Amino acid sequence: MSELGVWLRVDAVAARPLFEQLRTQIIDGVRDGRLPPGTRLPTVRELAGQLGLAVNTVARAYRELEAAGIVETRGRFGTFVARADPADAAMAAAAIAYAETARALGLGKPEALRYLDAAFG
Repeated sequence: MSELGVWLRVDAVAARPLFEQLRTQIIDGVRDGRLPPGTRLPTVRELAGQLGLAVNTVARAYRELEAAGIVETRGRFGTFVARADPADAAMAAAAIAYAETARALGLGKPEALRYLDAAFG
C-alpha cells in the first residue's frame, strides 16, 4: 500500500462527495508536509483499489487538484505534488492588493487588520 493510502480515509455515508473528501485530504497532506513537493502520487487505479473507490472518483479528485495547481501530471511518468503551492502566490497577490487599498484609504496596518479579523469572524 502506498504511503498516501495509509492515511487517507473516506466516509461513504458522509454528506460530502467522496472525490471532495479525497481532494481536501490530499490538499491537507500537501499543506502539512506529509506530501512534500515532487512526491509521486499513486496511479488513479492504485489509489482507487487501496481505498475501495471507483476509478472515476479518484480521477475526478486528481483532475480538480491538477486544475487548482496542487498536483501536476507528467504524462506516463505519473502525477506529482506540484513544486509550489498555488495558494502562496494567490494569497501574496491578494495581500499586496489589500495593503495597497488600505494605504490608499489612509488606513494603517492596525486598522486594516481589524477588517481582516472581522471578515474571519
